[in-house]
Amino acid sequence: MRSGDFGAAWEVSDEVLRVRSAQRCDHLPRHFQWVWNGESLHGKVVLIRCYHGLGDTIQFIRYALLVRKIARRVIVWAQPELQGLLGTVAGIDQLIPLTSSAPGVDYDVDVEVMELPHVFRSTIGTLPAPDKYLHVRGAPLPQDGNIHVGIVWRCGDWEPERTVPVALLSSFAQMPGVTLHVLQRGAGLAERPPDFGIVSGSDDLTAAARTIAALDLMISIDSMPAHLAAALGVRTWILLQAESDWRWMDHSGDSPWYPTMRIFRQRERGDWTEVVNAVERRLRNLAARRQENRGPG
Repeated sequence: MRSGDFGAAWEVSDEVLRVRSAQRCDHLPRHFQWVWNGESLHGKVVLIRCYHGLGDTIQFIRYALLVRKIARRVIVWAQPELQGLLGTVAGIDQLIPLTSSAPGVDYDVDVEVMELPHVFRSTIGTLPAPDKYLHVRGAPLPQDGNIHVGIVWRCGDWEPERTVPVALLSSFAQMPGVTLHVLQRGAGLAERPPDFGIVSGSDDLTAAARTIAALDLMISIDSMPAHLAAALGVRTWILLQAESDWRWMDHSGDSPWYPTMRIFRQRERGDWTEVVNAVERRLRNLAARRQENRGPG
């Protein structure tokens, strides 16, 4: 998957599917459980279970439309926080909030949302990659003539290598022609210097999505807001550590998953300075072009 040879990856996945079909997994945490047993989805009532993170659901829910083209009905069992946004995704007949109990609906076959690329044996050339597949009305932002840029620098505690020290990003807030919107939430928000942008985020994901949809650019580490911005069709610059997740592949400056995304990747493990400098140069150029296009007055 990292090298782009998805076909070879599915051959491995086929063997894994064969071996695990005789094994129980219901004793494992949900995000370690497998669901699909290899059964065809054609003509069936399909339950798509969203057992991983919010960003994972946002990334892979694009497959709902492909499922709907071959299935009789598509039911999505997803995180409550995403219900409002997922209601705008094409191909979903019924949306129900994920709980710790049974889904409470009748279905013929079920599949975990991240198993869908295997179901469809996607390749780089066949990945469903629309410019946008989440749809919200953008929130009103100040009409100041600047480019409006969102920023997220810290992820959760599970992988601190993804986090960029906010001090390295200080120049972004002082840059002429840029209005910086802090979308960071959680403990990372307490790290924000007093003069570092405008706090525009929200714990309500639909409200956050409306702000992001109105931006000119989203700059984020590998975290849910990057997926949300790109799924909304917003220009997104993602900052990645040297050994990043498989979905971002290796040695690529763009993503086959998101047409509006550009990747800025560490060359040396732990060195964010080069990455931030590259982003700063591009951001200055972008802001300068905006000012030139405005013209005098």
